[in-house]
Amino acid sequence: MNNPRPGPDEFDEEELIRSEFDSIVSGLSLDESAPTTYLDELDAIEDSHRFIPPNPPQQSPRAMWRAIKRAVNRWFHRGYHEDDGAML
Repeated sequence: MNNPRPGPDEFDEEELIRSEFDSIVSGLSLDESAPTTYLDELDAIEDSHRFIPPNPPQQSPRAMWRAIKRAVNRWFHRGYHEDDGAML
């Protein structure tokens, strides 16, 4: 025979689910008087973590050539390094 009444285990599980749902819903606020919403706050966080590319000042061709020359000289006079820096 089918028992139309739930057993004690089923009742406890259902009551537990209801109480968890009620605790989640009780924490929600339907007050729309706030100036910002949760989505606005997420957009603000996303905008604050954006990459802002550097904007170096313009260089004359002569200044650029000097910078390249200094970089090449630093590279060649860095000393002898056989390894690539990785150590096991």
